[in-house]
Amino acid sequence: MGRSRRTIPEELLLLALDPATGTTAQPQSLDLGLAGAQLVELALAGRIAPDGDRIAVVVPRPTGDPTLDCALELLRRRGAPVRAVHWIGGPRLGLRQIYLSHLERCGMVAAVPGQMCGVLPTTRYQATDTEISREIRARLDNAIRTGVPPDPRTAALAALAHAVGLGKHLYPGNEGRSSRSRLRDLIRHDPMGGLVAHAVMDVQNGAVAQPRRGPAAAGRPPGPGARGAVEPARGVPMQPHRGSMARAVTH
Repeated sequence: MGRSRRTIPEELLLLALDPATGTTAQPQSLDLGLAGAQLVELALAGRIAPDGDRIAVVVPRPTGDPTLDCALELLRRRGAPVRAVHWIGGPRLGLRQIYLSHLERCGMVAAVPGQMCGVLPTTRYQATDTEISREIRARLDNAIRTGVPPDPRTAALAALAHAVGLGKHLYPGNEGRSSRSRLRDLIRHDPMGGLVAHAVMDVQNGAVAQPRRGPAAAGRPPGPGARGAVEPARGVPMQPHRGSMARAVTH
């Protein structure tokens, strides 16, 4: 998997960055969205595929992206398809910081040190190439404005942006209401993006759908169901030490 193309987690994070404050919009749900974006990216790379409301590894070969390959290996170790809500709802503390650090290494953002209340060290992030962010945003705007079905990557990005609540960040106020509605509607153009986006929203709502049985349920994204605790994911990407996380303020 070449690095000439930005991944969906990277693009979702760049969309969430506020150029005025250097922080990210919707930080808590964004962590869930990044975990879901990894699944979509792995599906587009042909490594995983939906199996009803579960995710199955079909090609365990590494993609060449260390962060994605870590997620792929953890999915492979499960030995059986895992429900999307269980994977996304697992502990993902630090995933946002991992991707921010990655974008910094790639030169797409710059870390700006500062202080909170004049005492606590903080780090904010500014996009170094605003053309990249404009290009990502333009793809969403074009899909919303024209109504032409977008490519799978843009459709999945739109679905995740809606799922984590970026609609009001991207299209604020009453004037943005119709754009937010169209952003939500783009979820239907990519089955994997739709499955993951619904799982992200289910986790946020504390609703985990009961496993669907029978052929009629195959391939449909999970919807809200009975409330219950989300099964924690066994094994997640290695996270930074708390000390390094304390220096980053991305909310």
